[in-house]
Amino acid sequence: MAELTLFADYYQIHVFDEGSETDLGDEWTDQASDDHLAVGRDAVAVGTAVNVNIAVSVELLGGPPPDDSVDFDHVAEGSFYCSSGQLVVMGCTDYELDARRFPVATGWLRLRVSQSNLDRAYQAGIDSDEDPRTMERLRLQAWSAPAAPLVVAKRWRPPA
Repeated sequence: MAELTLFADYYQIHVFDEGSETDLGDEWTDQASDDHLAVGRDAVAVGTAVNVNIAVSVELLGGPPPDDSVDFDHVAEGSFYCSSGQLVVMGCTDYELDARRFPVATGWLRLRVSQSNLDRAYQAGIDSDEDPRTMERLRLQAWSAPAAPLVVAKRWRPPA
């Protein structure tokens, strides 16, 4: 498992196949915004609650993880194709050449995105990354699996 701190500029983190040709801007529909997940053929954008640094953990798995959605605020899964064997994880405006890369099997990957501490981060806003108690946390879990539709196992909405 890798622990990263990434700048969620424009309220998003990108996960993609090295050499991806997907324009994630085209994937942000109203539904994708509600799902916190914009999925293209070889890339995924994760919607965040804040537009500052967030804590990101990356886990590469041999198969689907157990359902632990009770421990998170928002959980969604999507599939994308990785032809290079290199999974890139970065903030959407980070410099791609400096982004972390993770070796994965080539072919279809399933990505489970589990987000926590969203209420506190949302309420703290631009100051949320100044304290671990208010920092948004994002767990990315990836494993080889046939392509499957996007699924939201647990949905978070901003407090009124």
